[in-house]
Amino acid sequence: MRIAVLGVGLIGGSVGLAAHDHVEDAEVIGFGRDPERLRTAVERGAIDRAAGSVAEAVEGAELCFACAPVGALPELVRAALDASGPDTVVTDVGSTKQDLVERTPDPRFVGGHPIAGAETAGVEHARPDLFQGAVWYLTPHEQSGGLLYERLHRFVVDVGAQPVAVDAETHDRLVAVFSHLPHVLANVLASQAAGRLLEHGDALRQVGPSFRDMTRVAGANTAMWSDIYRSNRAAIIEEIRGFRRELDEVERRLSSGEVEDWNDRARDDRRTLLEAGSTEGPVHELRLTVPNRPGIVAQVALELGRAGVNIVDMALAPASDMRTGAMNLWIAGDSQAARARELIGALGFPVGGE
Repeated sequence: MRIAVLGVGLIGGSVGLAAHDHVEDAEVIGFGRDPERLRTAVERGAIDRAAGSVAEAVEGAELCFACAPVGALPELVRAALDASGPDTVVTDVGSTKQDLVERTPDPRFVGGHPIAGAETAGVEHARPDLFQGAVWYLTPHEQSGGLLYERLHRFVVDVGAQPVAVDAETHDRLVAVFSHLPHVLANVLASQAAGRLLEHGDALRQVGPSFRDMTRVAGANTAMWSDIYRSNRAAIIEEIRGFRRELDEVERRLSSGEVEDWNDRARDDRRTLLEAGSTEGPVHELRLTVPNRPGIVAQVALELGRAGVNIVDMALAPASDMRTGAMNLWIAGDSQAARARELIGALGFPVGGE
């Protein structure tokens, strides 16, 4: 299978590496505007060779991945379609879909969005396992060719991802709440805390783990995220308005002291979200206190991994004296949770939780 990758960064490079690992006799041709990045991609095995133009890259390709910032995708996808033959399926990896799909009513185009990014960028950080277990949204339109869609779907499965077909409008509403809104809130929280730092000096310099977790994505790649904010602004604004209404309700509860039900509901809602991504049964939260020493997280994780116990999610929080730390683990399935309790107890760490 010949595969064209237009834009060889983290996602494009990972597409190439995954294709080489999982698709028999895959040949990956890369195109991009940075010759040094293309040389790195060849050296790392992400692409077999670099093309000098879009037309050269897509010649004879069965699959073409447009991997560029959202704002550049319409032009890049159009160029790929114009240079491709009738049997090439062209897809993209952008995090907004409605505008692009509406502007590209070509039967050879199927929108795509792997939920598999990372904070690091560039082909030097590309990995063949980036898509393992990840949801990969596919947004076909009414004119999308059935056989071409099937080919793309098969590729997504082959590289270890889970293809989920959804219409473009629904996709953009979903990512507005679980991807774009968190970036908005991280930006706001980081700026608000920075303002308090100016007011109170050193008293706020040692921020806690909750703040670090909440603001991890603040100020993410401006060129990429500016395009995303503009492209999906209607859905993001709608979610901001909904969030504002929720904050008003939280304010009312705080004023009256009615906080227990609100906090319990949030815990239950989070468990529901975790269970939605698991096929192994209800998710249990285990809480343990461990010494704060190098390798302790790996020790627990490896002990569970050797026994086949899967950790759905994890949260870490060192104590103020930095001598101990709290680990919260979410384990799917009654039997797996019971086994995890047994294994962690055998390591000498008492376990609480549900």
